[in-house]
Amino acid sequence: MKAARWYAAKDIRVEETTIPSPKENQVKIAVKFTGICGSDLHEYTHGPQLIPVDKPYALNGHQGTTTLGHEFSGIVEEVGKSVKNIKKGDRVTVEPIFKNPESTFITTGEYNLSEPLGFVGLTSNGAFAKYVVVEDYMVHKIPNSMTFEQGAIVEPAAVAAYAIQRSGMKMGDSVLITGAGPIGLLTVQVAVATGASHIFVSDLSENRLKKAKEVGATHTFDARDKDIPKQIKEITGQGVDVFIDAAGAQASFDTGINSLRNGGTAILVALFGKKLVHDALNHTLRELTIIGTAAYRNIFPQVIALISSGRLPVEKLITSTISLNNIVEKGFDTLVNDPSEVKILVDINR
Repeated sequence: MKAARWYAAKDIRVEETTIPSPKENQVKIAVKFTGICGSDLHEYTHGPQLIPVDKPYALNGHQGTTTLGHEFSGIVEEVGKSVKNIKKGDRVTVEPIFKNPESTFITTGEYNLSEPLGFVGLTSNGAFAKYVVVEDYMVHKIPNSMTFEQGAIVEPAAVAAYAIQRSGMKMGDSVLITGAGPIGLLTVQVAVATGASHIFVSDLSENRLKKAKEVGATHTFDARDKDIPKQIKEITGQGVDVFIDAAGAQASFDTGINSLRNGGTAILVALFGKKLVHDALNHTLRELTIIGTAAYRNIFPQVIALISSGRLPVEKLITSTISLNNIVEKGFDTLVNDPSEVKILVDINR
């Protein structure tokens, strides 16, 4: 089968590779659509980051050349002999986090905190291929009312939904989202579904700010504007209740913290490339809460329900659908160079 295989930064090759077979507790899926994620892009531009190169991933022994892809949907092709409640022909999406069965975080339900951290398509071969094998606990059925394109966006939507959930956002709250990439825009959609009153979005791209308006932002700002906190406080009276950083830079963090009301909550969902400088005294005197979120946990069923009901129209964020053969030129390179692109899906059967 053909697969998009990572060898090194700027070296992804579409080549023939062996069709995988499921082990006792695994599921083989015939892939329909796979989204290109920001983490895939990071591996392409300056990886390896999560791909194990120097030593094998402890939970499965995977190392080195890797088929990327962890945002996907498909049809179950085959199940291992110990798999229950999943059968051939089921329409599914996948929650690609590996769980360490020996971790105490599994018993508390905080499985996203178990170590070593790993994901399908990073610490195992993923879904930029006709077939992929995953652990049975990762598989979630999707209803017939959900398209496979929507199913491929459940995973990033879960990142956004988990960020909103962890923020404690209530109906009528106001929120600032810095960064209008796929996660930022999905967070806008979840904030709309949650009942936010004011949804502010900042970004450097005019096209992405336009898209933010289309999916529910009430106000947008050029991220270079130094007066964003002042403007937000003029509109809200005291600042936003929730700030979600989906940009991951010192400037976006500072803008968000300065836009919060006293007692507000900041959620760090972006993967910050550099260390932050933070005024801890200001943090204390204003009683701010700052929370980091590691992907998601215990939220896929709710996200699937929201999408299938039409309350979370994630398909609006799909800007291109491409073939696997064109994944480097029309996928990775396009996302690096064209900020108007939001979510690019790979049609594995095209």
